[in-house]
Amino acid sequence: MSSGHERLRATFWLLEAPDSLAQQSRREPDGTGLGTFTPDGEPVVFKQPLAAYEDQQFAREAREVESRTFVAHIRYASTGAVSAQNTHPFELDGRLFAHNGVIGDLEQLDAELGEARSLVHGETDSERFFALISREISRHDGDVGAGIVAAAGWVAEHLPVFALNCVLTTDAELWALRYPAVHELHVLERAAGGTSRQRHLEHASARGAVRVRSGRLAHCPAVVIATEPMDEHPDWGELESGQLLHVDADLNVSISRPLDRPPARPLSLSDLDPRAAQSQAPSPRT
Repeated sequence: MSSGHERLRATFWLLEAPDSLAQQSRREPDGTGLGTFTPDGEPVVFKQPLAAYEDQQFAREAREVESRTFVAHIRYASTGAVSAQNTHPFELDGRLFAHNGVIGDLEQLDAELGEARSLVHGETDSERFFALISREISRHDGDVGAGIVAAAGWVAEHLPVFALNCVLTTDAELWALRYPAVHELHVLERAAGGTSRQRHLEHASARGAVRVRSGRLAHCPAVVIATEPMDEHPDWGELESGQLLHVDADLNVSISRPLDRPPARPLSLSDLDPRAAQSQAPSPRT
């Protein structure tokens, strides 16, 4: 979520109802994470591995935070152990990143990373993908969008891919990529006060995983990116496969389609090992 130039307070519940979530799906969350930025633009990350609901109290705790941009993530592990290092969001060079998908052939990805492999501290394909994006941003003179496109394009051409859906934020800007079409990615450009022009933000995941509330958004606009529409607002839109969305510091939204071909080595659920397949299978909606 981005509120442009406005720093605002928001309250997040990263697992509002883990028991009911367990009933909806045999998957169990493996971690929760929330990323924000200080007034000086420094990233702040709260994250916790959740092995078999060992920390339900943490999962249910409301976190009130203040920022211009926010990243909230629920991890279902496909690669790597249940640990803090493998929990999203990840931070590099003052940027935050979260990924939903699976990338195969990590040895080839490590070889491509070269010296940038030192940026990776955990075991996940997601953090490796972020390191590749960070390297490409540097190669493109700090252009974040160009770095995302270059990294995603290389992965799509050379590695087995189930999904590269991701979000990347700085303290003032936000990018989101959907590729290919196996997972949804939705966007809402919310006017101040919503449809009534006077209502605060009160979003809740239909699957019971994430809820966010902000009274300040009764008076200022925001842009929200989510894996599913989180309320009944009529203006939720869905990104298409290959589209890259950018929200600038003034909340201007632009969408391009830099990835116009399917992956060279697409993966299906049946190609994944059982753990990864379980993490990527769609959950039933209530």
